[in-house]
Amino acid sequence: MSLSITIATRESRLALWQAEHVRALLTQRGHSVRLLGMTTQGDQILDRTLSKVGGKGLFVKELETALEDGRADIAVHSLKDVPMELPAGLQLACVMAREDPRDAWVSPAHASLDELPAGAVVGTSSLRRTVLLRALRPDLRIEPLRGNLDTRLRKLDEGRYAGIVLAAAGLKRLGLAARIRHIFDSDAMLPAAGQGALGIEIRAGRGELTQALAPLADQPTWLAVAAERAVSRAMGGSCSMPLAAHATRQGERLHLRAAWGDPEGAPVLVRAEGEAQVSTLAQAEALGERVAAGLRAGGAR
Repeated sequence: MSLSITIATRESRLALWQAEHVRALLTQRGHSVRLLGMTTQGDQILDRTLSKVGGKGLFVKELETALEDGRADIAVHSLKDVPMELPAGLQLACVMAREDPRDAWVSPAHASLDELPAGAVVGTSSLRRTVLLRALRPDLRIEPLRGNLDTRLRKLDEGRYAGIVLAAAGLKRLGLAARIRHIFDSDAMLPAAGQGALGIEIRAGRGELTQALAPLADQPTWLAVAAERAVSRAMGGSCSMPLAAHATRQGERLHLRAAWGDPEGAPVLVRAEGEAQVSTLAQAEALGERVAAGLRAGGAR
């Protein structure tokens, strides 16, 4: 059955790329699709860190309102920006195949973080990246960096930072992979829950829409991010919690690692990990909850 579908999307270049990507896939399957561009609070508030103004949920609230009042049928999100608990009446209907989940080092003069002199300024908008960077290089100055991807690159090019850390996925999706000087190994810079994956949110009870989105879903990615998000949910995760969680599949088993630290305290990380055979979302979430318990216990396996 062919559907008429409206996609709510932020108007940043990366968000529009993501929405256009979903539109192209749905159009190929015979659906009529249009975009509803929106500016969110997260796009408007650029003078304060996300942790101080309400977290990453500020990037999705207006889109969710458009779903609730019927102006849009689906919202396409970078899954790492989606709060762990969705509003009543909304659901995550599809998780698509993941791009590179790792963090990227971008710098005009330094090929890697290791090359920076002591006291060099590194920019990031993420508390997670802040604690991981401080654990790697406690001698650096980690400074806030807000704005969409193009704005962050412009601030770097203006000389405000020696280098910045961005999600590799966004750079690759926008054809900016040439800006990447180094991609961090996930052992050093553990990714955020859901990083690199796209999620599609809808109103609950839209069976025909769920069916239309089903061909776009990638089950291995969905299981991995379900485990990651379960860690964050169990830890009370939000933008104000510097938490990393990343799952990789090894045959029939899912291996999940997590870490967190204090952005103001000692540059020390608490780590935990676990592994289980996972074939359902419930099993993935159970693994995430077990790893979260390990974090709370101080990193016990």
